[in-house]
Amino acid sequence: MDDEYERLAAALDRLANGFPRTESGVELRLLRRMLTPEEAALAAVMTATPEPVARIAERGGVNTHRAAAILKDLARRELVWVNSKPGARGFRLAPFVVGSYESYMQTTPDAEFAQLVEEYFSGGGAALMMAQPAIHRVVPARAAVKSEWVLPYDDVRAILLGAKSFVVGDCVCRVQQDLLDSRRCDFPVKACLWFSNSEDPGREGTSSQEEALAFLDDVEKIGLVHTVSNVMEGVGYVCNCCACCCGLLRGIGEWGIDHSVAQANYFAQIDQESCTGCAVCLDRCHVGAISEQDGQYLVDRARCIGCGLCVSGCGDKAAMLRPKPPEEIVPPPLNFAAWEQQRLHNRGLL
Repeated sequence: MDDEYERLAAALDRLANGFPRTESGVELRLLRRMLTPEEAALAAVMTATPEPVARIAERGGVNTHRAAAILKDLARRELVWVNSKPGARGFRLAPFVVGSYESYMQTTPDAEFAQLVEEYFSGGGAALMMAQPAIHRVVPARAAVKSEWVLPYDDVRAILLGAKSFVVGDCVCRVQQDLLDSRRCDFPVKACLWFSNSEDPGREGTSSQEEALAFLDDVEKIGLVHTVSNVMEGVGYVCNCCACCCGLLRGIGEWGIDHSVAQANYFAQIDQESCTGCAVCLDRCHVGAISEQDGQYLVDRARCIGCGLCVSGCGDKAAMLRPKPPEEIVPPPLNFAAWEQQRLHNRGLL
C-alpha cells in the first residue's frame, strides 16, 4: 500500500506551488524514490507553516526524538525547509517545484529519477505551471535594457551588487536531460547562479561579485534566458535557461502553457530599416516569438517574454527592448509569503 505516499502527494498539492496528480500515478513512484515510507509518513502531516518538532511529531504519531532525527535529515537533503526566524522557528514542507525536485536532482542524480520526472511532467504534472502567479519570471539581459528605465526588481546587476556571496552550479534541467541522453543543445551545464546577503565561508563553485557579473554577461552572450523567483524581494538565484531543457520554458513550447513563466515587463521590436536580415534574432529566440515574413523579421508581442536576447545578439542594433505601457505592467508579488498567498487564492485553497 502507498497510503503514506498518497497522503504526501495530497500535502504537496495543498502547497501554493502545487503537485498535480496524473492518471498513471507516476508521482507516487517519484516520491518513493525520494523518501522512505517513514520519512513520507512524517512529511505528509507537514504544511507550509513552520512548526516545532514536537508538534509535527505529535500529529504524525512519532516519538519526538525520532521525528527530530528524520526532520534534520530531510532538511539536510532540502526535502523540508527550516525557518530560523525568531517567533516562527521550525520545519515546513518544501514544495516539489521549486524545491525538493531540484535539491534531489542536485544531490542524488540518477537516470531512473530523471525518467520518472520526465514521465510526470509530460503525463500531466506540467499543469503545476498553469497556476498564477507563475513560479519564475523572466528578467531581461543586462545588455538589452537602459538603466534609466529598467524597473528595480528587473535590474539583475543591482540585485547582485546587493549580495555578498555567489556560487555557480549545475542546471538541474540539463543534468536531467543528460541523464536521459536526450539533450538537444550544447549549452553549458554549469549555468545557474546562487547568491546570498550573508558571507559564505567558501564551497565548490564560489565566485566573487566581479566573477558573478562576468558570468551573467557570458551566459547572455551565448543566448540563455535569465529567470528568477517571481518576487520583488528575496531573490536568491538566477537560472539561465533554454527552451529545450528548462521545464518552465518547455511549458510554453511543449505543453502549451503560455504563462508557465512570467514575462518581463518589456517587449522586443525590430527596426526594419536597420535590419539586414541576418536572422540572429530568430535563432536566439527560445519561444518562437520572432518570425520571418517576406524578408522581414517580426516580433509577436503576445509571445515575446522580454528576455532581450534578440537585442544583445543583434550586430545591426536593429532589435531593441521597450517597456510595456503602464496598463500592461504586472509587478511581481512583494516576497515569497505574498506570492504563496496570491497563488493559494487563485487555486481556491485559501
